[in-house]
Amino acid sequence: MNLQLTPITLREANAFVEQHHRHHGPSRGCIVCVAVALDGAVRGVAIVGRPVARGADDGWTAEVTRCCSDGARNACSMLYGAAWRAVRALGYRKLITYTLAAEGGGSLRGAGFKVVGEVAGRSWSCTSRPRVDTHPLQNKLRWEIA
Repeated sequence: MNLQLTPITLREANAFVEQHHRHHGPSRGCIVCVAVALDGAVRGVAIVGRPVARGADDGWTAEVTRCCSDGARNACSMLYGAAWRAVRALGYRKLITYTLAAEGGGSLRGAGFKVVGEVAGRSWSCTSRPRVDTHPLQNKLRWEIA
């Protein structure tokens, strides 16, 4: 397989995520999106934005909010590597992302990310701002590259 990096719009990336992501829907916004394609057909996408957690949003950190493929071999590693190169070129010093604790993380290790901690799964809903949880509430691993 000869995957190639290709540009993609947020709208197109979100359509791919809606069709292929196991447990998340489309992303609301982004700093940059990137795709991998084979023979012109998109096989995976990564969407990078500002960190979701306010405490991580220091102005120098970006977050891969979605990384999704249709199962193409090495697609996710290629996407994580491209996402890091893209945000680094924009001046960011760190890129973070989260995986469910049960997920292996081989693609992230292959792209140079390291596990830096475990985050307790919880609901975003609170008394002052009730929300319907559509994401998994289990523990997550925080990965970063700097």
